[in-house]
Amino acid sequence: MFKYVFRRLLIAVPVLLGVTVINFIIMKMAPGNPVDMLISPQIPAEALEAKRIELGLNAPAYMQYWSWFTHLLQGDLGYSMVTYEPVGQMIWSRIGPTLLLMGVSLILGVAIAVPLGILSARKQYSKLDYAAVTGSFLGISIPNFFLGLGLIYIFSLWLKILPSSGMTTLGGNGGFVDVLLHMVMPVIVLTANVAGRNIRYVRSSMLEILEQDYLRTARAKGLKEVLVVNRHAVRNALIPIVTVLGMEIPILFGGAVVIEQIFSWPGIGQLTMSSIMNRDYSTIMGLNLMAAVIVIIANLLTDIVYALVDPRIKYSK
Repeated sequence: MFKYVFRRLLIAVPVLLGVTVINFIIMKMAPGNPVDMLISPQIPAEALEAKRIELGLNAPAYMQYWSWFTHLLQGDLGYSMVTYEPVGQMIWSRIGPTLLLMGVSLILGVAIAVPLGILSARKQYSKLDYAAVTGSFLGISIPNFFLGLGLIYIFSLWLKILPSSGMTTLGGNGGFVDVLLHMVMPVIVLTANVAGRNIRYVRSSMLEILEQDYLRTARAKGLKEVLVVNRHAVRNALIPIVTVLGMEIPILFGGAVVIEQIFSWPGIGQLTMSSIMNRDYSTIMGLNLMAAVIVIIANLLTDIVYALVDPRIKYSK
């Protein structure tokens, strides 16, 4: 197992390098730079040019990338071209709220999708099955921003029972209950999306397993249906389900960008949007690198979980 993990981490190094190169090329192809955001009749052209030189934007693109990469090798993600704060410090201060939002949403989404998908498969073509499938399609089809704005209108503007933005109340003590109330609506949006995507996968996987011959044999031997489903069917159906759940982490990061903007949640998503709008190159590079690392770790953890779910899977040494 350790040798397998070590090999995967070695393979990840050139992958991360390739990701940074591609991100840098795409970023440089986009029009504008941080200095262009400062263009104003009150600022002379000489001052703007001095600013470009100060930020290193006058150097060739390959030299700009090399400068960033050499600092990265020293554990330095550079400084924001807009706020002049260390990029690593900015990301570290924002990643906690995002992980809290994503973690709660993922746990709730899985807790809804797995049992509901199993029940839907066991009671195929029943009212429960139709309701679960309909709910799944609604969860996938309704855009996050539309559902988020709808919840704000209902619970914040109409009923006035939930805060509409932020992570804590301004001037408040920021206690557990305060954070919990601010989390309700963004968590509902992300949970609906996660559950909607996974109910269908769990249902399809279970339907395929329930038709296998060994389950018919187990029933013929007199095993109760609960044991047949829980001991044999669910465990064998978990392999494709684990694959799908492993893909949820990068998808959640993408969804968090929209949700954090709508609800003014002070996380990575909000930082990403502000960095893109301000053409903050160094912060964008740091955020892209962090996202790539998270995706690689999620894939690695998914592979490890395979062996825990199915003992037949062995990793070659």
